Amino acid sequence: MNRTARLYALVEELRAAAPRPVTVAALAARFEVSTRTVQRDLQALMAARIPVRAVPGRGGGWSIDPGMTLPPIHLTAGEASALTTALAAVDAATPYADAARSAAQKIEAAMAGPAAAAARELARRIVTLPRPGDSAIRTAVERALAEGTVLLLSYRDAAGHESDRAVEPAGLLAADGRWYLIAWCRTRRAGRGFRLDRITAAAPTGERAQPHDLAELLSGSAAAGAVRPTALGPLPVAIA
Repeated sequence: MNRTARLYALVEELRAAAPRPVTVAALAARFEVSTRTVQRDLQALMAARIPVRAVPGRGGGWSIDPGMTLPPIHLTAGEASALTTALAAVDAATPYADAARSAAQKIEAAMAGPAAAAARELARRIVTLPRPGDSAIRTAVERALAEGTVLLLSYRDAAGHESDRAVEPAGLLAADGRWYLIAWCRTRRAGRGFRLDRITAAAPTGERAQPHDLAELLSGSAAAGAVRPTALGPLPVAIA
């Protein structure tokens, strides 16, 4: 078993045992490698931000949070190629760019043979013109959306006027190659769209935000007709 396959197998072994920890010795015996090899593999998983952790004390070992990982997903060669190619086109200004990059690497690492070669060849044919993006701002926006917390923004509008806002994020809008944070603005007491490349600073507060309906905030605006991307919608059901 090569190392890539073993890393995936380690994750599944820990998932199967969760929440009970598994000792390094047991993992070494399971995969017929040394305990030092297992320790290196576990450190590699941690570096890749897989939610594995060491449990100290008697009866301890290593465990994983099964709620933070996905079970194996069986993709066709075409699906894997499409995902790898789409993720390869994500630039630094796109929300969740870091997660997209690591996901593409994991998909590529899991593929083998002609399918892997085809996916890599297709990805090499995709090029983008990079746009500037501040990773700290992007990370703050991602965190506020994921955790449902208030975000403090410094924003420069189209006329160049700067202002500071406390906003309650509701979602993201993609339009004409630009990304917008749609949020309830406490200063304006209304829904507003903030273009990500015009946000000059963003700081999470940890304060719980009120939930807001994205469609309701967009209602009456130029983006009122925005729809969920086809790829995120339900698959059509075949009727016999």
